[in-house]
Amino acid sequence: MKTPLLYFISICFMQLTFSQVVINELDCDTPGVDNMEFLELLSDTPNFPLDGYVVVFFNGSSSGMNSSYFTVDLDGYETDINGLLLIGSNSVSPVPQLLISENVIQNGADAVAIYQADDTDFPEQTVATIDNLVDVLIYGTADADDADMIAIFNQDPRFASIQQINEGPGNNTNSIQRFVDMDDNVSYTATTPTPRQLNDGSGVVLNGVSISVAQTQYNEDDSFDITFTTETPVTEALNFNILLDNFGFNTSDFTGNTMISIPVSQSMASTTITLVDDIDDEGDEVTRIRFESLPAEYLELNSNLEIRIVDNDFTMANFGTPLNPTFGNVISTQPTGYYNSLDGLADTDLRQALQDIIADPNVVRAQTYADVLDILVDADQNPLNSNQVWLLYTEQGRAKLDLQTGSDNNGKWNREHTYPRSRGGFFDIEEDEIADGIDVFWTTKADSLRHGNSDAHALRAADGPENSARGNQHYGQYTGPVATQGSFYGDVARSVLYMEIRYNGLQVVNGFPENGAGELGDLATLLDWHRNDPPDDFEMNRNNIVYNWQFNRNPFIDQPDLVEYIWGTNVGDTWDQQLSVSEFDANAIKIFPNPSKGTISIKGLENEAELSVFSIEGRQIKTVVLNEDRLLNLNVVSGIYVLRIASKNKTTTKKLIIE
Repeated sequence: MKTPLLYFISICFMQLTFSQVVINELDCDTPGVDNMEFLELLSDTPNFPLDGYVVVFFNGSSSGMNSSYFTVDLDGYETDINGLLLIGSNSVSPVPQLLISENVIQNGADAVAIYQADDTDFPEQTVATIDNLVDVLIYGTADADDADMIAIFNQDPRFASIQQINEGPGNNTNSIQRFVDMDDNVSYTATTPTPRQLNDGSGVVLNGVSISVAQTQYNEDDSFDITFTTETPVTEALNFNILLDNFGFNTSDFTGNTMISIPVSQSMASTTITLVDDIDDEGDEVTRIRFESLPAEYLELNSNLEIRIVDNDFTMANFGTPLNPTFGNVISTQPTGYYNSLDGLADTDLRQALQDIIADPNVVRAQTYADVLDILVDADQNPLNSNQVWLLYTEQGRAKLDLQTGSDNNGKWNREHTYPRSRGGFFDIEEDEIADGIDVFWTTKADSLRHGNSDAHALRAADGPENSARGNQHYGQYTGPVATQGSFYGDVARSVLYMEIRYNGLQVVNGFPENGAGELGDLATLLDWHRNDPPDDFEMNRNNIVYNWQFNRNPFIDQPDLVEYIWGTNVGDTWDQQLSVSEFDANAIKIFPNPSKGTISIKGLENEAELSVFSIEGRQIKTVVLNEDRLLNLNVVSGIYVLRIASKNKTTTKKLIIE
């Protein structure tokens, strides 16, 4: 058993008589994902209103410079029957009266202070001060003393002898607790946490109540029981209400009793909730089970239990996933003449003209990094299930509700930069945290490299652990998870090639450069991926959706041949939209059925053409000369293939699924 670490600080002037509220307990570091951190305040008298008080956390690291990083406004809150107010995440038990996000409180060496002030008095990065100071605790987790922070608070005579208190090493199981002896001397002890309890064991003992359910996910039309259990039998009937509403989920979505009663001498009660099976496609929803009117003598041991309600009324798109693609069902929404300025140009002139279109500061808009989430739930929606997003590398659907919001990414999806931030030089600013909608935007231009951080053409929904595994590897080094079929290869290639043209300072190069600022590889790999995995309906649909937000398009989805004129086999040739597109129209040539059992029909050929069949890895399997529309037996095994059709020095590619 770990022996408590005792810190006796004889600071006689730190007495309760000097203030009405003090820092009573702090748990700044917990094992694992740091979701159980909390701060507890103590007032002289019970049920003390905290209007006019604010809690400020200060960063004592060399980069933090003893300035504020998190502020909690206490207006509207009051301490409980024991004079306690607990501040922490919903993962803390008992549930704090004041909820904050998980993993917010830093480990140290840092400080937390109470002021008689307003939260607006402490914007982020405000240097620690003794003005209007009520109480302060300087703490760490086996860190060296923060002498600068100590010196700041030493200026207040009440804290002239303040010391830094050690909670223990990293991932410790302690909290720092405040004690006052008979002579009003204050000491601190690092020991087992006691949230919502007085540190000396005195005060009113509150009876804890917990909520439990059998599962965390149900379908519409299911029924489930919610059970409520007290720590000790109640001495008089306990009556309280519960709430289940949460955003769009409300009383029209369920039936059941929400008024709960635990009889005298009992410790348990339950209610049955039945979910309504409607015909509306509302998307998957989440109910949050929580107490509404629990008497003051009871503690909420847990609350805000989230139960997912799976909507069975999801819709399907008229096009396929990248794994089973379709072509020609989604039409580009590019404005008439969008690419006309490219005609007759080559080399650097062609590059510049293309950048002038997709980075035009008079037209193109940049959104926040938070807005990207709203873009992705539409742009990356799973064509097979409107309640899911399609994950880039792992080639699967995942519930939109499984967005990563904390440090745990298992089973979650998040935003993947196809052009890694560390290689591109993108970064966040504070305003990036605000999702302010489609009509609020930044003006942006080719030199606005920072906006690459939130450019939705280069951000995709991805599995959290796989995103971490990819890291900032170059493509070619990274080829995706084992056993996936590479359905994302062309998408990724066109995404990063777009970034090179869109932003000055980025370059896609051959090889795997490690020191080149703004460089990403491997160009040869990406060109192969582009050629062997042509744009499909899924990619065109997301191009259209992103265009609605950003007012620019990925030209290599609309005009895939442009890749050859800038990086490939046609470098130096003059681009002519009519010759490159109209004379050999990919949409005019139809290959069906797709998927196929092995025999396909080819329609729309106007001249002799050569059809080449490639495996998804790029290996050429066979070549056939076609003089007219015909039925063709490919005689290949099941899998994904790329058909390249060449006629009069023009080519087009189509993806084919063989079942």
